[in-house]
Amino acid sequence: MGGLAALARETGHRVTGCDASVYPPMSDQLGALGIELIEGYAAEQLALAPDVFVIGNVVTRGNALLEAVLDAGKPYTSGPQWLADHVLAGRHVLAVAGTHGKTTTTAMLAWVLEEAGLQPGFLVGGVPMNFGTSARLGNAGPTTRLATGAPFVIEADEYDTAFFDKRSKFIHYRPRTAILNNLEFDHADIFDDLAAIERQFHHLVRTVPASGRLIVNAREESLKRVLARGCWSEVARFGARKEEPGALRARGEPHAFDVLRGSLKIARVEWALLGEHNQLNALATIAAAEHVGVDPATAARALATFQNVRRRLELRGTVAGVDVYDDFAHHPTAIRSTVNGLRRRLDQQPPGAGTPRPRILAVFEPRSNTMKLGTMREQLPWSLEEADLVFCHSGGLTWDAAQALAPMGAQAVVCDSVDALVSRVVAAARPGDQVLCMSNGGFGGVHDKLLAALCAKA
Repeated sequence: MGGLAALARETGHRVTGCDASVYPPMSDQLGALGIELIEGYAAEQLALAPDVFVIGNVVTRGNALLEAVLDAGKPYTSGPQWLADHVLAGRHVLAVAGTHGKTTTTAMLAWVLEEAGLQPGFLVGGVPMNFGTSARLGNAGPTTRLATGAPFVIEADEYDTAFFDKRSKFIHYRPRTAILNNLEFDHADIFDDLAAIERQFHHLVRTVPASGRLIVNAREESLKRVLARGCWSEVARFGARKEEPGALRARGEPHAFDVLRGSLKIARVEWALLGEHNQLNALATIAAAEHVGVDPATAARALATFQNVRRRLELRGTVAGVDVYDDFAHHPTAIRSTVNGLRRRLDQQPPGAGTPRPRILAVFEPRSNTMKLGTMREQLPWSLEEADLVFCHSGGLTWDAAQALAPMGAQAVVCDSVDALVSRVVAAARPGDQVLCMSNGGFGGVHDKLLAALCAKA
């Protein structure tokens, strides 16, 4: 919604917004754009008399402002519908869907197209460091390279659209190029099972024209089932573990690898990102960029200068030899991928003689709606097994985090407050440690609190 507000502002509208809480980096971006932020949902905001209320899916019936809008008969729409009507029409939309990696891959693809001179518009669910903003209109005029319109890259979320529209958001975007990055069970608050999510992904497939292209992760059985329901577009696959005709695959480590099509090397990526998940994100990006005329070698050179997204293994500070990172991981698979990526980097940099092996101290809160329900609590030990020590914030949970992490024994610590968690982490930390904080929220300012407490200890 913050990115959508930025797009509306760029088109010349006066924009205000309200939320229960806003935190960096989005609050900083909105403030810099001159977008007024209002704390809370008071009905008095009707006095702003906007032309339309654009309502995010976090807002539910019973919300004071929403009820006032409905009672007064004021015009309203959803965020995805407003985008479809006022931003995406006439554009070549490149949509990035998947349980994991949507934000990073969307940012990668936007940067590759930018470096190729296409001046794409984009909407990312985070702040790409190469651009410093989560959204822009880009070059909306026709181009000689894209007869169907200038490119717009959008993060395509499967979460529901709004209180009155329970279809997935991505149904509104009508992409010509669609990345299906991966597909696992998530969003247990709105989907009963994986089959229900697969059904929504097939709805997305139905909207891609015959002249369009689906970029599909070859490793995912769930995506094979989606396409088996029916497919009317060209399909390009990536991530195959062995040679497969036409599919892109990687040969080498995630930070430096060759891109192969079949047995032919077509590009090489050398960059700063970690983890096999980012290697797959890169392959998807290269395949999607190729659909709009960017050759793989050009895309790979652009990826070499990709700086990632805020809150994706972002180093927040170093105190007394202890690094503190911030990461958005919250699903067990994403947590495992993030920890594994950091572990692989540390293992490639062996310590000097007499120096202990660097440890990973994983600090996390189960904050997403799915994790709050406890649906995936039994996967937590698996997701965190490569960390040396684990610190879990259990405040607000209705299930027993200590019991869920019991298989980890003394390796795991559970605290019901952020301050208690900070105390335990700082007491355990030693020079060389990597403190990896993972949450899809503000986490009570845990990063700054850790850095301050480490300073005091030093």
